[in-house]
Amino acid sequence: MESMIQRGRIAAIFLLQAALIASSFVLAFLVRFEFNLVEPYRQTLIVLLLPLLAIKLAIFWRMGLFKGWWRYVSMADLIAIFKANLFASLGFVSYAVLIHRLENIPRSVLVLDSIFCFLMMGGIRFLTRAFRENYLPMPLSREVSKTRVLVVGAGDAGQSIVREIRQNPRLNLEAVGFVDDDPQKQKVAFQGVKVFGRQEDLARICQVRKIDEVIIAMPSATGPQIRGIVEKCQAAGVKFKTLPGVGDLIDGRVSLQNIRDVALEDLLGRETIVLEIERIRAYLKGKRVLVSGAGGSIGSEICRQVARFQPGKLILFDNAETPLFNIERELVENYPDIPLSPVIGDIRYRTRVEAIFDQYLPEVIFHAAAYKHVPMMEYNPAEAINNNVRGTQVLADAAHEHAVETFVMISTDKAVNPTNVMGASKRAAELYVQGLSRESRTRFVTVRFGNVLGSNGSVVPIFKEQIAKGGPVTVTHPEVTRFFMTIPEATQLVLQAGSMGKGGEILLLDMGEPVKILSLAEELIRLSGLRPYEDVDIVFTGLRPGEKLFEELLLTGEGIVPTTHASIMVASAAHCDRNALREQLDHLYVAARAMDRDATVAVLKEIVPEFRPESRES
Repeated sequence: MESMIQRGRIAAIFLLQAALIASSFVLAFLVRFEFNLVEPYRQTLIVLLLPLLAIKLAIFWRMGLFKGWWRYVSMADLIAIFKANLFASLGFVSYAVLIHRLENIPRSVLVLDSIFCFLMMGGIRFLTRAFRENYLPMPLSREVSKTRVLVVGAGDAGQSIVREIRQNPRLNLEAVGFVDDDPQKQKVAFQGVKVFGRQEDLARICQVRKIDEVIIAMPSATGPQIRGIVEKCQAAGVKFKTLPGVGDLIDGRVSLQNIRDVALEDLLGRETIVLEIERIRAYLKGKRVLVSGAGGSIGSEICRQVARFQPGKLILFDNAETPLFNIERELVENYPDIPLSPVIGDIRYRTRVEAIFDQYLPEVIFHAAAYKHVPMMEYNPAEAINNNVRGTQVLADAAHEHAVETFVMISTDKAVNPTNVMGASKRAAELYVQGLSRESRTRFVTVRFGNVLGSNGSVVPIFKEQIAKGGPVTVTHPEVTRFFMTIPEATQLVLQAGSMGKGGEILLLDMGEPVKILSLAEELIRLSGLRPYEDVDIVFTGLRPGEKLFEELLLTGEGIVPTTHASIMVASAAHCDRNALREQLDHLYVAARAMDRDATVAVLKEIVPEFRPESRES
């Protein structure tokens, strides 16, 4: 049945296009002779009509003009029609010259025929699309009211959204209009939809036009811009959604499928990161890449980002079974052609690490495995030492001994002038990796950055859980600030940094301006459709053990040097006696194994002189 319908559709298109070709040719003669066609030109028209149809229909068929749905015609289709018409006209002109020597064939007729044919072939398609979008199909039920949508941004993204809404009535959406701050777009219509005003008029337009939902179609918008739009939507009492940033639209295509709720990351949005794709690909494509902590927030995202560059093999190394299972399943589904090896193991066990290196021979390592929660490590300093310091030493030693090409260690801003065991343990690991780099063929690169939004156990998921329960939201101190990045942003820059480091240096990621945790809490409450201090209360609990009011990214004496990438800087390498450091680390491990907190902290202070722990009872 479907094949019969398809054949009937092709036959109808064939006949219609034949009629258009013939009409164009007749019209060309009539216009040329001011609608008074006399002999011998009337006879010429009749003689040439059949060859014209044969030549043009054959070329149109060959160039695909009998395929496609006219209701979805676009500029790309118009270009295809232009090319097909050009070749068809050239073919007919060649026939007229070779066979008829242009006898009784005015040259102006050939030009007019080409123009009229293009206009008719393109025009019929756009008329079909206009008719279908405006009159057919009718809504499935006249009683079902459509959601009235206002689009913020009348650029390419906004027009794509409106086009999709108009082409797909089943979405049950009605594009009412645009708002845009561009003066040249005011009162202009795009895709048949008018620009009603600027963003400052948004609340008024929503009220006057009875808008149900606002779509923010500005992929390159900054955080403050999104925040201003959201505040206006909240004031107008309408729902709001947004497109992801341009960095997340990997294929560059905008669709209603990309639309999502506005997230905290959008309100804190920073400048879009421009990656040196070819530079990253050069050291990842075809390589055997091992990611430690592959099941964690950062590790799993590094796996996703690395997979985009077609590594020869991706080794997922973690000691947590379920997170490892989840990321392996996701990667198998999204990157079926990339060989994956999920490996359960612990970076602290030298024998296991050596066996993994012997079996898989990794060429690039991203070391993301670490204990990261500050208060937890204050209560468990021995585990912080064993995992963050000793585990890093074991993994780095294996990379050195197996001549791994690149070893990228993920560090933290808490390693700078640390006041807690977690930060001091990461600083000790930094020192070891820097020291090892001076005698190794492996490029050891350390990347230091702050908090990431939405990572496991971080402040944002905790706030969301508290809001869902009706509050209160707990903030440690009204003035506490932190540096924040999104997980994709941080991991993309980690990959970029890995391509740039020469070995031994610490690369700092541009974290932008620090953000007040209190502001985060307030924004999250508003995004949930509630009012801070009214619907959901915020209470202050006091700084937890080892926490600072603010974090730093640079130690005193660590001068920074810019790199070729605007978002990455280099900190001067610290020089220390590696033999002395090894001896100190041995003493540290002895104290940690003995569960002697005071001795552990004392040795850690020797290794990291800037470590200023809070006094507390053991």
